[in-house]
Amino acid sequence: MSKKVYVGLSGGVDSSVTAALLVQQGYDVTGVYMKNWSQDLPGFPCPWKDDYQDAKRVAVQLKIPFKMYDFEKEYRQKVVDYMIDEYKAGRTPNPDIMCNQEVKFKLFLDTALDDGADMIATGHYARIHNGKLLTANNLDKDQTYFLYRVSEAALQKSLMPIGEFKTKAEVRAEAKRLGLVTAEKKDSQGICFVGKVGIREFLEQYVTTTPGKIIQQDGVVVGEHDGAIFYTIGQRHGLHVGGGLPYYVVGKDMAKNEVYVTTNLDDQRLWHKNLKLTSVHWINGEPELTSTFQVRTRYRAPLVGASIRPTNTGLEVQLDDEVRAITPGQSAVIYDGGQVLGGGIIV
Repeated sequence: MSKKVYVGLSGGVDSSVTAALLVQQGYDVTGVYMKNWSQDLPGFPCPWKDDYQDAKRVAVQLKIPFKMYDFEKEYRQKVVDYMIDEYKAGRTPNPDIMCNQEVKFKLFLDTALDDGADMIATGHYARIHNGKLLTANNLDKDQTYFLYRVSEAALQKSLMPIGEFKTKAEVRAEAKRLGLVTAEKKDSQGICFVGKVGIREFLEQYVTTTPGKIIQQDGVVVGEHDGAIFYTIGQRHGLHVGGGLPYYVVGKDMAKNEVYVTTNLDDQRLWHKNLKLTSVHWINGEPELTSTFQVRTRYRAPLVGASIRPTNTGLEVQLDDEVRAITPGQSAVIYDGGQVLGGGIIV
């Protein structure tokens, strides 16, 4: 009897092709739309109804059963509240990482298994082999950075066929060949759960901010910000400090409500070779930390060679090269060649 696979159908082209490929491969496929967020924001209507309809149309085309799982309550608790709390504390979290850890590869997986599935599948650009997470063949689109907190047990029950494609154009060509209604649909932008809205517009709905000083490297006040919460390390745009050289954010003090900037791109507060990580997660157990690894400090950042040692609170990472704009709250993900070993949150 063929394995039952529940595919997370988001209404996008990647998950549509995922479902189609698994049908072709003989799996017993069910499409599932995860309703994680439905709230409209001023000027930004939530696209969930359109996405739901597109997902449903694909299921009809593929002649597979279709369901909707409503995870909105859990999503708000596990992802949105976490994100807001982190920003309030002056850090810059990554909601996509938390969404994968808590919702897609925990809540969705558990719900699907309880519902009769043997496995789940998603449209991620990544590959899985024997419970190990490997980079996608399409390194431009590789999404393993967002997946490093997924457990080995979850990976053993997950499929990611899109990871085999070398380009996005190949995925779209496959969607066209199959006549899928989502073949020409644009990729979604913005926060993972609220469509086109930016992080600032989102936070403005949940936090009250007061103006404060923007202070440059010599202690001179060069402007005023409208809330330190909105600024992140390395940021250049949105400071509204006119004239001369561009300013870069190098730090902030939430208690004083101050943002610190520099015009000096060589400012040592912008560059780091040494990182401390907390909330460390190893996918397949802690590796021998005697060898050297590669570390990615933000999505799409280049891999940098590193040596790693454990500490009482997590890990200390010594990078081979200085990296710009290391940001507390973001993740540093540890690779060994094409395999993701794990990672942690930058302190």
